[in-house]
Amino acid sequence: MTAIAMAEQERRQTVTVLFIDIVGFTSLVDDLDCAVIRALQRDYFGIVSDVVRTGGGVVEKYVGDAVMAVFGTGPSGFGAQAAASAVRVGLSVQEALRGQLLAGRFAVRTRVGLATGDVIVDVPATRDFGHGMISGSVVNTAARLQAYAPHDTVVVCSRTREATDELIAYQELPPVRVSGKPRPLDLYRALQPQTVPAEDFRWAMAA
Repeated sequence: MTAIAMAEQERRQTVTVLFIDIVGFTSLVDDLDCAVIRALQRDYFGIVSDVVRTGGGVVEKYVGDAVMAVFGTGPSGFGAQAAASAVRVGLSVQEALRGQLLAGRFAVRTRVGLATGDVIVDVPATRDFGHGMISGSVVNTAARLQAYAPHDTVVVCSRTREATDELIAYQELPPVRVSGKPRPLDLYRALQPQTVPAEDFRWAMAA
């Protein structure tokens, strides 16, 4: 592929990345038949992906019990509302899963991590929900934050909090030391959305 073709297919931009997984998934499925695991995943992925897409995000990949989604790749680009939409989606997914019995029998708990940063975006993949549509260290950061999140919480990095501070209420948590990072990462728990003008909320849903 030529440099011109690559430039047309890819662009650099800021996004917010969301990771969500099921707490204790390995022990939950260890003795289950593969057909039951598949039914559990189908219900779980269906709920998560519906909330992500309704909130303006793109599902980037499914891995085991994890879902990775990206916000800010739409025509309107990235802004505070795109980041806030990602946080609202994290909270909404947990609410949607609360009380649900996946595969008709399994109640699950989740944890969500979000990070904001610069990436290279594969533009066609954002239309096709393609695997591997973004590249950047923010992906690893979001995954690590999700791993450190307390059960049934949504946690974000400092850049996400700064972008959404007027739109989302947060609780500061103790910084966490993450392998490969030279300094502890600041951590914030998302509590609830602040009051948002109706036109801004419609923008977020359409992005």
